[in-house]
Amino acid sequence: MTNPPKEQNPLSVLADDPHGRSLDLELPPGTLVARPGGRRWPRGRREPLLWVSDAPVGVGALAAARSPALAAAGLQAVLFQERRGLEGWWTRDELSPAAMSDPGDHHVEPVLRTWWAGVVPDPEEGEGPDGAGLIAPFGRDWPGLAEHGVAGEEDPDGAALALADELIRDGALPSPRLALIPAGRGADVPTAMGWRGPVNHVADTALISTVLRSWEDRFGARVVALGFDELHVSVAAPPRTTAGALPVAAEHFAFCPDNVWQGCGSVRAYADEAVAGSGYWGFWWD
Repeated sequence: MTNPPKEQNPLSVLADDPHGRSLDLELPPGTLVARPGGRRWPRGRREPLLWVSDAPVGVGALAAARSPALAAAGLQAVLFQERRGLEGWWTRDELSPAAMSDPGDHHVEPVLRTWWAGVVPDPEEGEGPDGAGLIAPFGRDWPGLAEHGVAGEEDPDGAALALADELIRDGALPSPRLALIPAGRGADVPTAMGWRGPVNHVADTALISTVLRSWEDRFGARVVALGFDELHVSVAAPPRTTAGALPVAAEHFAFCPDNVWQGCGSVRAYADEAVAGSGYWGFWWD
């Protein structure tokens, strides 16, 4: 009995076509980063995990890389963010794709409910009234998923490209690199590459992708960029009112509590300042 053929890695095309012309691209010089523990390819090559440009890219780079042929080949284009002391973090043995489960094996509401229970204040442990103010108008019980955002005229993919250029122009993404990762959809990029940015909150990044999938469907969200412990997401259909933003802010608090704990200070303030009408959701895990 013969073994079935192994599925070809979508990045294999770049081994012999480094500029990606067969994918209707003109990629800048870049490097294939080997998958940890990956199998050997012919001619001694290691199976790649991702491709990253050798130098920072500028405005328009993400738009130039997101071609229909790229998506058809099973590749997703995003930006990588560097910061002082963490240059080239994707080459520092920080990625663990084999340690992640499948996002499709999880459901968004149980994931967020579990996280909510783990981060809301517990009055029996002495948090006091300030703890209640942190999550008001909600209590310790999980408030449930937010409703879908109201779709506007903006296309989700167009919103992602516009945000990428804005973040580059504003300096929020200093020295961004262009990256290509084998994944079926943008929400799965963190899991596919074995990103461990939220490890102090959750070790299995597939749970992060499960939530991102839901945000893709409900709010037109798209993953735009990743840093060592930061995630930048565009939003084409955000909630427009405080009432609509509050349950989304609760989801964000469960997803990334540092945004509230070390940011606005309360779910209500966060809803007003970072969710209502905002086409950009940024997350960081301490």
